[in-house]
Amino acid sequence: MEKTRKPLLHDWLIKPLLLAKADKVSAFTTMIVMIACITISGCIVGTQGRPKNSPPPVTVPSVDLQRYGGTWYEIARYPNSFQKKCEGVTAHYEVRADGRVGVTNTCAHGTSSGKPRAVKGIASVIAGSNNAKLAVNFTPIPLPKGQGNYWVLYLDSAYQTALVGGPNGDYLWLLARTPKITPAQRTALNDAALQNGYRIDLLKDTIQP
Repeated sequence: MEKTRKPLLHDWLIKPLLLAKADKVSAFTTMIVMIACITISGCIVGTQGRPKNSPPPVTVPSVDLQRYGGTWYEIARYPNSFQKKCEGVTAHYEVRADGRVGVTNTCAHGTSSGKPRAVKGIASVIAGSNNAKLAVNFTPIPLPKGQGNYWVLYLDSAYQTALVGGPNGDYLWLLARTPKITPAQRTALNDAALQNGYRIDLLKDTIQP
């Protein structure tokens, strides 16, 4: 029996464009559909952790991107399709010369000691947010920033723990500078999530070495 192969980016984005190359309108339409699919997270499934009619979450007043830069360990997250079976997750941020932020997310597949894999992206600050809202893009195609998909909802004064979420409630991450945090730190993160209407019972703890 032939082994079933998982669909690749080429299958759902590049191949349709190639098949439509003889018809410029079709190619353009295909690209728009695929971009829209990514933009509205129709191809990347998250968790609905906030009521749909809730007011927007409240971010921290401002973020010092230089202090925020460096490596963060994922303590917990809402389950999502692009982090399936990811453990030992880290995120590294580095402010670029153009003012945007370079992002490198790394995870170990299956267990915290599994084979590591990484993905790189670019984060752009949403104007008027004082660096508390960013639009992170991991695709080679520039996407509209909109309201951003990375909102900093909590950040302690020492920049040691942070709560980051999607404004629609589909994503939530608890981050820290260390692989483990204290019960008091976890309570502060959970409380910040609850105050913004996020369900904490949906969080999945991340296994760290």
